[in-house]
Amino acid sequence: MDNHKLEAFKELLGTPKKIVIIPHKNPDGDALGSCLALQLFLTKSAHTAVVISPNEYPEFLCWMPNQEEIIKFSKSPDQSHLLINDADIVFTMDFNQLNRIDYMSSIVSNCPAKKVMIDHHENPGDYAALTYSDSERGSTCEMVFELIYALDASLIDSSIATCLYTGMMTDSGSFRFPSTTARTHQIISILIEKGAQPHTIHQKIYDTFSFDRLKLLGTTLNNMKKIEGLPVVYMTLSQKELDDNQFKKGDTEGFVNYGLSLLGIRLAVIMIENTSEKIIKMSFRSKGTFDVNQFAKKYFNGGGHINAAGGISSTSLENTVTQLRNSIENEKSQFDV
Repeated sequence: MDNHKLEAFKELLGTPKKIVIIPHKNPDGDALGSCLALQLFLTKSAHTAVVISPNEYPEFLCWMPNQEEIIKFSKSPDQSHLLINDADIVFTMDFNQLNRIDYMSSIVSNCPAKKVMIDHHENPGDYAALTYSDSERGSTCEMVFELIYALDASLIDSSIATCLYTGMMTDSGSFRFPSTTARTHQIISILIEKGAQPHTIHQKIYDTFSFDRLKLLGTTLNNMKKIEGLPVVYMTLSQKELDDNQFKKGDTEGFVNYGLSLLGIRLAVIMIENTSEKIIKMSFRSKGTFDVNQFAKKYFNGGGHINAAGGISSTSLENTVTQLRNSIENEKSQFDV
């Protein structure tokens, strides 16, 4: 972060403020970790801070420090509305377009609070008065660390360190994605010194599969198909398959990465049917130079990062598979085969 931006944060937070912190809809480890770490830091800095999530988040994140104080807009819309309208500052974390917070977008857009964006995705919107955006960072938690460390490193305790470590670990694929840098590992070293326990965090995130979730993974892998002649695999999950395995929010987290673990595969896609929202949710993961951010934008109304992105389809699961295969055929020159 440059000195000019740091000074802007210092001025903004120079006196006690009422602050609301918001992650994107269906928050993941990075979104929740960045929000909770910032909330804990701001509270220790004499501000009044509350996290409002658009909706529920996965059970495997329900152990995180202070998460029990998170207000869910989907359950408490009136309380959330009042808090947002009464806030001096609204931080939006790990997203850069207000449509990522669903029904909350108009409330945030129209509230009198000063908006602040902290995010690591490409092409940030212009809704914030103060924008801290860096698409070269592997996680928003990494950026929040830099901000907190520059403002007052002495306030980083084990709870803040745990939240930041969780977001950095989950958004980097346990530090194996290309966005992991020497600075990432330097930060991790500091967080461990401050009290984060890597083995415990990893266990709570990755070693808590329910029996139904493991069966759902088996169904997903059984549905995997490879596109002939190309280093591409895709997986599907129908609503019936989700229901048959007692699906709960977050159960499919990370499933797409199994496709990318295959030798020689450079693109993996998962398509998950959601009949209540009438969409097919899509996740894309790639290795090397295949840009899934641009691919998702071009074909599936999505986006994200070069090697990790999401998208949606409003047609049937079967038609989405056909559209995916046709889209990959259009872009096959990118695979140099």
